[in-house]
Amino acid sequence: MKQADSLRIELPAWVRNFRQQLPECLSGPEERMSVAISLSRQNVVERTGGPFGAVVVAQDSGQVIALGVNRVEPAHCSSAHAEIVALSLAQQTLASWNLDDGGLGPVELVTSCEPCAMCLGAIPWSGVRSVLCGASKADAEAAGFDEGDRPEAWADKLAARGISVTTGVLRSEAAEVLDRYARSGQTIYSP
Repeated sequence: MKQADSLRIELPAWVRNFRQQLPECLSGPEERMSVAISLSRQNVVERTGGPFGAVVVAQDSGQVIALGVNRVEPAHCSSAHAEIVALSLAQQTLASWNLDDGGLGPVELVTSCEPCAMCLGAIPWSGVRSVLCGASKADAEAAGFDEGDRPEAWADKLAARGISVTTGVLRSEAAEVLDRYARSGQTIYSP
């Protein structure tokens, strides 16, 4: 077996066209969440990954910095969650591992579902100052996903680090995508 010596996670081709159709700035929480949910939905329809989408924006202006969709199966990479993909692409775009130092002011992560244990761990080190979530952990688990062990007061723990969290933004629309995926027969990946 030849050992891999690099890692490349690419967004599906349809994301480029999706991005071109977006306005440069997304004004408020519902507009931002609508984009994250649309990404998750399109990922299911196109069969290009799991039912999760994320957007990284400049918090004040709403300038879109990066988009992400779940790429776990296509990339053969358990860490290729939509949030990790979007945060990583934002860091590459701003040429900084700390998005707070990217020159755009505070940065916000918008995710179609509350973060799993892994994504929750990545948030504080990314430099985002706020997180908007759509579907809940319970919604993801009802669809069959294993979200891992996450502290009960996870939002309070992020708040203690200066990261605000808003949950339940367009929750029913986001949860519907998870349910549709579960009914589609596509892979529910968990250990």
